[in-house]
Amino acid sequence: MSKKLLALVLVLVLAVGAAACAGGAKSKEAVKIGIPDDATNGGRAIKLLETAGLIEVDPAAGWVPELKDVTKYIYNIEIVPTTANTLPSTLDDYGAATINGTYATAAGFVPSKDGLLIESQAQATEAQGGDNPFVNVIVARTADKDNETYKTIVEAFQTDLVGQYIIAKYKEAYVPAFEYQKASASDEEILAQVDGYKSDKEGKTVVRVGVCGSSNDQWIACQKVLDDQGANIYLEMVEFDAYNLPNEALNSGDIDLNSFQHKAYLASEVQSQGYEIEAIGDTLMAPLTLYSSKYDSVDALKEAAGKKN
Repeated sequence: MSKKLLALVLVLVLAVGAAACAGGAKSKEAVKIGIPDDATNGGRAIKLLETAGLIEVDPAAGWVPELKDVTKYIYNIEIVPTTANTLPSTLDDYGAATINGTYATAAGFVPSKDGLLIESQAQATEAQGGDNPFVNVIVARTADKDNETYKTIVEAFQTDLVGQYIIAKYKEAYVPAFEYQKASASDEEILAQVDGYKSDKEGKTVVRVGVCGSSNDQWIACQKVLDDQGANIYLEMVEFDAYNLPNEALNSGDIDLNSFQHKAYLASEVQSQGYEIEAIGDTLMAPLTLYSSKYDSVDALKEAAGKKN
């Protein structure tokens, strides 16, 4: 091989090596984080990622920001909107994912044990100020907001037994949105006090409460509290199969109270439909939780992602 040809080969080798080094110097791929793709829960997820210190969000976007409202990616992450009920089964495809309690617990996740960060009333309130709009509420007609019977029901709901029962029954898919004393008894003992409890309607003031879905057994606990207190009130559950119906029924007087929605949904219904109804007491919350099959803490997730340049 001639000296000229050898020199040319060396130049090519060096050039290839330099290109390889340059390629290796490229920034690493962003860590993907899955969030629900619907507007409300997607916005909640973005707020949770803000609480985690991964991003900054325009405060003017309020409680339900969109991706366009993310003003800064503090860490090298990519937020991926995804159909909410698929997130548990596709968790391995992401560095982390925010999953609603209903879907998470059905998949066997326990937020307090498996989650990196749990949405809470305190966290959300501190981040945004004011009341958390994702707390579920008992709702009455505005004209009846000071009704003493309804106040008694709210007070009975916001008691230790109801709070303890929510935790025992729903395994963190739902959490009480009021202060209560944690149970010294086991979950089984709490459930034994309430499940199967029957109240006598005879001679009591009947209050019709509109609900949706199947997760309403906390009202059995509330009824037991009312009976133990001698309140002489009987709660009659009226089940609806669509979310747009209980507010219409309450506004028209077909039912006395309803309990199926969070404050944000109530506000949108009042604004769009002109209903004269309002919240009279907090009940529970279905928190979003940040989960990961790859990292065991938010700090580990941040370390893997690295600071955004």
